[in-house]
Amino acid sequence: MTETPQTQTTGLHFLYVADPLCSWCYGFAPVIEKLATHFTGRLPVRLVMGGLRAGNTKPMRDEDKTYIRNAWSNVAKASGQSFDMAFFDRQGFVYDTEPACRAVVTARDWNAAAPLSALSFKSAISEAFYGHNRDVTDTDVIVAIADEAGFDGTDFRARFLSTEIKSATFRDFLTSQELGVTGFPMLAAGSETHGYALVTNGFRPIDGLIEALESWLAQGAPVVKTAS
Repeated sequence: MTETPQTQTTGLHFLYVADPLCSWCYGFAPVIEKLATHFTGRLPVRLVMGGLRAGNTKPMRDEDKTYIRNAWSNVAKASGQSFDMAFFDRQGFVYDTEPACRAVVTARDWNAAAPLSALSFKSAISEAFYGHNRDVTDTDVIVAIADEAGFDGTDFRARFLSTEIKSATFRDFLTSQELGVTGFPMLAAGSETHGYALVTNGFRPIDGLIEALESWLAQGAPVVKTAS
């Protein structure tokens, strides 16, 4: 078995696997937004929801709060993103990320031709949760955020609760698993035809990323494939 470089020039995109209730994804939000804006038309974003704690039913324990508080502090230091620590005063909170993921899938499905819209909405959900201590596991809160983001609240609610969107969200979780993603955020660039080059697996600041990706594109967007 040998590894050979492959190059490509068409069908390129970012593959971004994330969860709106992943704190490191929240920290990475300004980075992916800058990348998406800079590479508009050249590397559109294919956004996949990871399902970090999808379907969780257990209320947070004190030890869970300690672990998560430490993680949030680390993200704040690394990224500069703000967190409302009043969240930890909540009692019996069930940290289920499925509703927030489904909300983003709803926004993505709403306007599939405008991937930046779904990315922006993911950031709005994350900001509501982390920055303003809003309970985005609650349907009414999610619909309110959608309304604030310019969606029709009544229509958004119907789509959000539909079997089709629930199934699409579950397919995202399966895609994440099939890709072997074990941590978020995960960002790669490439195409389904030729494969992907890993940009980052975990939080990474913007420093040097744009330049590295411009160089990668100039070289023909090479990826490494295994050949027998």
